[in-house]
Amino acid sequence: MRLSRRMAIAATGALGVAPALAACSDDPSGRVGDVADATGTERITYGDDPSQWVDLHVPEGASRGLVVVLHGGFWKAQYGADYGAPLAEDLVARGWTAANVEYRRVGNGGGFPATLDDVHAAIGAVAADATGPVVTLGHSAGGHLATWAGARLRLDRWADGPALTHVVSQAGVLDLRAAVADDLGDGAALAFLGDPDAATYEQADPLTQVPLDVPVWAVHARDDDTVPFSQAETYVDAATAAGAEATLVEVTGGHFGVIETDSAAWAACMEVLDSIG
Repeated sequence: MRLSRRMAIAATGALGVAPALAACSDDPSGRVGDVADATGTERITYGDDPSQWVDLHVPEGASRGLVVVLHGGFWKAQYGADYGAPLAEDLVARGWTAANVEYRRVGNGGGFPATLDDVHAAIGAVAADATGPVVTLGHSAGGHLATWAGARLRLDRWADGPALTHVVSQAGVLDLRAAVADDLGDGAALAFLGDPDAATYEQADPLTQVPLDVPVWAVHARDDDTVPFSQAETYVDAATAAGAEATLVEVTGGHFGVIETDSAAWAACMEVLDSIG
């Protein structure tokens, strides 16, 4: 069945890009302030590296399902899970169990395939006993990781682990070949991939992995000047042509509106989750 749907949602108002940038931690582990000590939050480590941890936020009462939050930052070590913490806190207030994931990045032991190993391990650490929907929600490079995670069980290296039920990409890097060609993030995609060959793209590139077996929503602003709108458009077109269920949700607010929890772009992401559980 081929499903091709496009949604346009006008996001208005100030989106606070500067505060989002200011929140970045200088700690390459991604630790920031008292995030791990917040009430109702449990820190789970899934490896020995300082960046291999998840903060699990559990709501009061019954959970609507699990949302695995994967932060962005072009896979670079200087950007950490502090970007995902406000999203997890908002999600748990809405009744979701939210897992804010930290992982190794380029500059602190990450890159291909170590970063993918970490995302796979983190999902396994929090989703093995999950009930209800299991959703990945990722921004920018985290959108790449969230969408990649939907295909990971097909690949021998990551074949053993819990499956996802849905994927939400927020301004995600979904076409790695184009990201390399366009020099996104001053060469960030190439730094993440190393010296990629066809096999690397087969294992790491969401566009190469269409169609997924689970629904994907690509939430993206046409006025994004960091990750171009064409990344989402190309992915959704290819996925639907291959018979997948993929939806392009067009918002405004630049690159960061989708992770500002008081924005209309974030509200559009929540509408997607409301349609799931």
